[in-house]
Amino acid sequence: MKPDLPLPLQDIKDDLLAQAETLGFSAVSVSKPSLAQASNRLEAWVAEGYHGDMGYLARHAELRRNPEALHPGTLRIVSVTLPYLACAAANAEAALADRARGYVSRYALGRDYHKVLRRRLQELASRLEARWGSFNYRVFADSAPVLEVEIARQAGLGWRGKHTLLLRRDAGSLFFLGELFTDLPLPVDGPEEEDHCGTCQTCIDICPTQAILGPYRLDARRCISYLTIEHQGSIPEPLRPLMGNRIYGCDDCQLACPWNRFARLATIPDFAPRATLEAGHLESLFAWDEAEFERQLAGSAIRRIGHQRWLRNIAIALGNGPATPSARAALARRLTHPSALVREHVNWALARLSE
Repeated sequence: MKPDLPLPLQDIKDDLLAQAETLGFSAVSVSKPSLAQASNRLEAWVAEGYHGDMGYLARHAELRRNPEALHPGTLRIVSVTLPYLACAAANAEAALADRARGYVSRYALGRDYHKVLRRRLQELASRLEARWGSFNYRVFADSAPVLEVEIARQAGLGWRGKHTLLLRRDAGSLFFLGELFTDLPLPVDGPEEEDHCGTCQTCIDICPTQAILGPYRLDARRCISYLTIEHQGSIPEPLRPLMGNRIYGCDDCQLACPWNRFARLATIPDFAPRATLEAGHLESLFAWDEAEFERQLAGSAIRRIGHQRWLRNIAIALGNGPATPSARAALARRLTHPSALVREHVNWALARLSE
């Protein structure tokens, strides 16, 4: 944009909101956040060791604290939400109840959200440039040291629930967050949303592994999402029976949250569930070799955990499932797997089915 001309900032913002809606974003807000306190809280949480193997959370503190350091010239941050729930929550509950099926977190049933969200944010910026001229920006989709929940909270998009996720009265928490850092001094939104959790602590009580130690305090080392996705090694034995049939992520705290009665369904075809994951037959998924794993999960966020951790997770689910001859046979076929990690969890599962 030409610096010698006054910018029609409100018109640009109105256009931003209109274009965002056509791209499927369910909410948009603009802020100039102050992140020092939130950054301090994260550093204290890391100092307690609650981040586990996620060493990246211990790095780049200054970039989280100061958006301008992450992207020079940043004056405002545009926060967006994008719903991902492709079908009613009842489908999730049915999948959890069927121990012969593997449960995959609802956000991961379709295409990798990083790609979908980043592409749509880029399209949003490109449309603004086409109408108003070029400007300095950078898009983020869970891809950099960005305190996205705190930024969205300060933008008035919602409040932080006791499970640490962002909550909205009209949409619950079943959505992705994305950001557009920009040098456009757009009018900011506010005020910040009040906390509407009240005395409810359903999310704390429902957690299978009691990973939520108290309001806003999560021990990631006990969280099933962390264990099945981020954790690279052996899963602690005391936690394995508590994982049930969850093979990638966990939604229990969100499924139990009363505010998710108002969750919006996704309007983007990319988030439609893959048939093999929605069916989720554990024995079938466990039979995939590495080539089949790569083929079936091309374009999926799940692919990044790799074949060994995929088998590790499913072995636990089989050990927690029905003690059928076919389940035992499926596990036995992996007893000589080259990976010691896989063999360890297969042996555990076989022993559990023999109890």
